[in-house]
Amino acid sequence: MSPQELKTVLGSGLLSFPLTDFDADLKFAPKPFADRLEWLQPYGATVLFAAGGTGEFFSLEPGEYSEVVKVSLDTCRGRTPIVAGAGGGTTLAIKYAQEAERLGAQGILLLPHYLTEGSQEGLIEHVSAVCRSVRIGVIVYNRGACKLSPASLQVLADRNPNLIGFKDGVGDIEKFVAVRQTLGDRLTYLGGLPTAEVFAGAYNAMGCPVYSSAVFNFIPKTAMDFYQAQVDGDTATTNRLIRDFFLPYIALRNQGEGYAVSIVKAGATAVGHTAGPVRPPLSEIKPAEFEALSSLISQLGPQ
Repeated sequence: MSPQELKTVLGSGLLSFPLTDFDADLKFAPKPFADRLEWLQPYGATVLFAAGGTGEFFSLEPGEYSEVVKVSLDTCRGRTPIVAGAGGGTTLAIKYAQEAERLGAQGILLLPHYLTEGSQEGLIEHVSAVCRSVRIGVIVYNRGACKLSPASLQVLADRNPNLIGFKDGVGDIEKFVAVRQTLGDRLTYLGGLPTAEVFAGAYNAMGCPVYSSAVFNFIPKTAMDFYQAQVDGDTATTNRLIRDFFLPYIALRNQGEGYAVSIVKAGATAVGHTAGPVRPPLSEIKPAEFEALSSLISQLGPQ
């Protein structure tokens, strides 16, 4: 798949990040992970992001990363494109990106680097180095230590033909509008805030019609129903789901640090598709929170 073909696919439907399965000893569990991907296949996510943020990229060592991406590709080949996460310092991010390309991934989601801040000039050089290291399409994740200005994105787009996407995890409306107006259709735009459904209407109005859904990991039918309602302008459905599910869910998610991932794994357990525990430094949600989450999910009906 060429970068431009991936760009088209990314802008055409619901996206998601599959959880990474760990066993009781916190080791990667390839068979349950493959089973998870098979379970989610019929629901119709357009692209899956393997070893992304929800997939605990930050806790995987390089060998495990390769396994996660390989199982994803082997399981979904010919059905759903796989974009692999890559991150860390520039040299390490390049190695991850090149490994994903070697394995056959259709694209790269470049996650923020760690620990230190960077100037706009430094961020341009970092993103450019990763783009130059591969031929496949690259989406840059705008959040954390990697917050790019419209001018920086313009430089990056001019330098790197395979930079095809901008995923926003900041939520600054003024800056997002400026990015969209500056870059136009040169990039595809993805909503990337936690529990993106709550922001979907606002992002759609700003020219960003697609987003990645974490809840697709445990309520895939509801996630797809919400997305289709958003596409159809069915505000009665989107408002009902935001009021009855997403806002109470966010209230639970906000009870602890790192719960944006932990609660998703808990949700998968609640519906009978456990992905095992989260790895430190994440921690599990508390038993009372799990019960509240299970009750909230049960009100949605069969998935």
